[in-house]
Amino acid sequence: MLAALIRAALSQRVLVLAAAALLVALGLRAARDVPLDVFPEFAPPKVEIQTEAPGLSTEEVEQLVSVPIEIVVSGIPGLDTVRSKSVLGLSSVVLLFKADADLLVARQTVQERIARVQPSLPTAARAPVMLPPLSSTSRAMKIGLSSATLDAMQLSELVRWTIRPRLMTVPGVANVAVWGQRDRQLQILVDPDRLRAANVSLAELRAAAGDAVLVGGGGFVDGANQRLPVQQSGLVQSAADLADAVIKLAGGAPLRIGDVARVVEHYAAPIGSAIIDDGPGILLIVEKQPTGNTLALTRAVEAALAELQPGLGDVHVDSTLFRPATFIERSIDNLREALLIGCLLVAAVLFLFTRDPRQALISLVAIPLSLLGAALVLLWSGATINVMIIAGLVIALGEVVDDAIIDVENIARRLALNRTAPLPRSSFDVVLSASLEVRSAVVFASLIVIGVFLPIVFLGGVAGTFFRPLAIAYMLAIGTSLLVALTVTPALCLMLLPRSAADAQQEARLALWLKRAYARLLPKLIGRPGMAAGIVAAGLLIAGIGYAGFKDQFLPDFQEADFLMHWIGKPGTSLEAMERITVQVSKELRAVPGVRNFGAHIGRAEVADEVVGPNFAELWISLDAAADHEASVKRIQSVIDGYPGLFRDLLTYLRERIKEVLSGASATVVVRIFGPDQDQLRAAAEQVRAAAAGIAGVADLKVEQQVLVPQIQIRPRLDALATMGLTAGEVRRQAQTLIAGQKVGEIYRDRKAFDVAIWAEPEVRADTRQIAELLIETTSGAPVRLRDVADIRIVPAPNEIKRENGQRRLDVTMNVSGADLGTVARAVETAVRALPFERGYYPQVLGEYAALKAAREQLLFTSALGLIGMLLLVWTEFRSLRLTALFATSLPFALVGGVLAVMATGGLLSLGSLVGFVTVIGISARNGIMLLAHYQHLQQHEGEAFGPALILRGASERLLPILMTASCAGLALLPLIVAGNAPGHEIEYPMAIVILGGLVSSTALNLLLMPALYGRYGRELRP
Repeated sequence: MLAALIRAALSQRVLVLAAAALLVALGLRAARDVPLDVFPEFAPPKVEIQTEAPGLSTEEVEQLVSVPIEIVVSGIPGLDTVRSKSVLGLSSVVLLFKADADLLVARQTVQERIARVQPSLPTAARAPVMLPPLSSTSRAMKIGLSSATLDAMQLSELVRWTIRPRLMTVPGVANVAVWGQRDRQLQILVDPDRLRAANVSLAELRAAAGDAVLVGGGGFVDGANQRLPVQQSGLVQSAADLADAVIKLAGGAPLRIGDVARVVEHYAAPIGSAIIDDGPGILLIVEKQPTGNTLALTRAVEAALAELQPGLGDVHVDSTLFRPATFIERSIDNLREALLIGCLLVAAVLFLFTRDPRQALISLVAIPLSLLGAALVLLWSGATINVMIIAGLVIALGEVVDDAIIDVENIARRLALNRTAPLPRSSFDVVLSASLEVRSAVVFASLIVIGVFLPIVFLGGVAGTFFRPLAIAYMLAIGTSLLVALTVTPALCLMLLPRSAADAQQEARLALWLKRAYARLLPKLIGRPGMAAGIVAAGLLIAGIGYAGFKDQFLPDFQEADFLMHWIGKPGTSLEAMERITVQVSKELRAVPGVRNFGAHIGRAEVADEVVGPNFAELWISLDAAADHEASVKRIQSVIDGYPGLFRDLLTYLRERIKEVLSGASATVVVRIFGPDQDQLRAAAEQVRAAAAGIAGVADLKVEQQVLVPQIQIRPRLDALATMGLTAGEVRRQAQTLIAGQKVGEIYRDRKAFDVAIWAEPEVRADTRQIAELLIETTSGAPVRLRDVADIRIVPAPNEIKRENGQRRLDVTMNVSGADLGTVARAVETAVRALPFERGYYPQVLGEYAALKAAREQLLFTSALGLIGMLLLVWTEFRSLRLTALFATSLPFALVGGVLAVMATGGLLSLGSLVGFVTVIGISARNGIMLLAHYQHLQQHEGEAFGPALILRGASERLLPILMTASCAGLALLPLIVAGNAPGHEIEYPMAIVILGGLVSSTALNLLLMPALYGRYGRELRP
């Protein structure tokens, strides 16, 4: 089959080259509109259901809303985890599905289940809302709005009716959450004493207000020839209009709403706030869909804001508070630069090793064809090109040219020998036979490289979603390069090489010098196979010792210029208090050199992904691109360390999202305790916290703030209700109206809708004493005080309750500082296992180390299977157990250089480093197979007898191809190594370090040790 393919490519070489040119044209065309993002979707499919339940306590929300929803959604196909969070007046149930689940089907199934449970929810609960599907890195932009002339309500109107609707039309936008929104209301502020003095009941006031703003259809009137619609226009447009509305006649005179209550335009009690730079404002968080293109979305949002700018007046719009597109642009630019420099270095190597520019050109053609072919396959399959895919292509850069180098070198050598032959053959036959001579080994070597990467494709969890695109891009590039080597390379060789001048076939000075030096050194090594075996054994021992001493790291810190801090006060802290302290820290942080701007959101927004109380804030800080990253981070950390009364941490958004996906908590190590009772959970969590506190390297240790907070409890007394002729529902309804407020209707003004609500005066609802004095109207019209019919007291109540898979849970979280992740995590696991837990309570240790451990075990297992497959391929190629065993025992020596490289750069072993070791195995296997196959070819097809002459000739002839392929692979990675931890290189840098070190040791193995080992152990070959 290979012979037929190569023969067809040579015969139809013009068509082959035309197809190659078409591939390049398609690739360049596709590059103009390529969808770009920072990382692949690394979070599992998720559905979140939020249910507002105003007035319900945390425990009531859990039992009456969260648990029924959990029960009804359990058992959905593909469901992996059910998490819920219940806070005062709000339930959030999050469903995590298996990675292969269809999100749209899952959402449809969830919607059907929710429709079944909705009628059984309490009347206080509103209809459950399913949040829109969001990307793993859902927050695509944060936009700060502030104005020196507009008040909060005017700014909110601009956002609600102009800005947000425009941004929601941008393709890829899933939601625009608004923090700090203050929607205008017409509020009827009630003082019960004034109502009683005017002999007006709260029910009468509520009915009058509702009637005043009632909106209804007018119907139509039919005439003999015409139908006329009837419109009933609303009379109320302002607070003054509503104050003039009549409640009833008293003594023959109208009693108006304004006579018994104060009517104002104001906003409801806020659930969240936003601080922009040093003052209040509005923060828009643009959230993108799972398939959203961050770069395209960001640019479209910025264009939409530019369109709106003429109508915004003096509103200051800051769209750079948080802009992940900046990190993506820097990352992509850095990787493109590394790719370009790598290509130039590879070209330099090819021109340095050969004097014939045609040979170098033919080899170089494989680079764009292989990379563009792989990229087109990915694009046509619907993939978004991200940093990991580009990294896979960069790593493959040095290897996609290998097949072409091997083919071109062999064809050029055979053509040169053919010129001096007594009976020269046709160039067609020489190129065909020379191609077939190396094809079998090249195909097997490429299959082995692809097989080595297959275990990465089957990685699960976050590790798999990160590295799978890299592995797929790498394998596609290798596969495409093999196809190019089988078709385009022979065709070009036939068209260009036979026409080369005879002196162009002379070897370059560097090649001649290397061959002479190699010829002097190799005979000394061939005669000492015991020394070669000893070096291999010693190298493996050193590698094992070095590997055992490595420090663990899951993923590196990303060099983002945008930072977030969780800024959490004690549960029960008011929104106003959090605003004051956030403004203070804003002033200090903005004074740090390099800090460009500041934004913060406190509490929550309506239908947003943050289910938190007013004590929770996130601070967002952006650095200038030219700022000293490390120095700025240290200064920022110093500022926030000056607020010891709050829990705070400093993270990049990507880091926070990865931690959140791993465990549902934004910490490196999480001890999650399950059990039925909150008090017991807190006691167990304190045990865990005390045990972890003594472990070196543990930082930011805290127990999740599921604590008891003061809560005002109003409990009607049945005997008093019976005496007064009241029902518990009426007491609750009136108390809720006065304390929480009640919407009675809405007005429409300038095509905008505004709520109308009844609420008590601020001083009436100010404290428990005032609440106890609230007047409740009886059926007879005589008022009674709330304290006369109900017990009002302050009781402890949980601020939030979290559940997972049907059980309550509580987290103890910690980060790692100044120590190895693996050492700290293992010490925590040991300490937790030694603790006694009550019956029904048990812990789980989650986080980055657990994910790293699972990924490492899975990678080792699948790599072992891949190694077995590799050895089967080698045996299939050579049909020799001795050669297969020789190949297998020498292969691990390739890892020695990678281990030494990791040791020299700090000894930190991340997932990227592990993937680098896998890559090294593939590269070493390719060169080893090519060397052994060449030995066999010389012995079986050219009559070379087994012995030193065979070994010297075979190694000498393979010297330049091995050095060229190793140099190309190494120099292609050099830009990544020189750039260090630049944006976009964070994961690839440790991979490149390992691969470069492994290339050195694998090249030494194949050129210096393998010939000696082959001379000692490779004698028994198949006939």
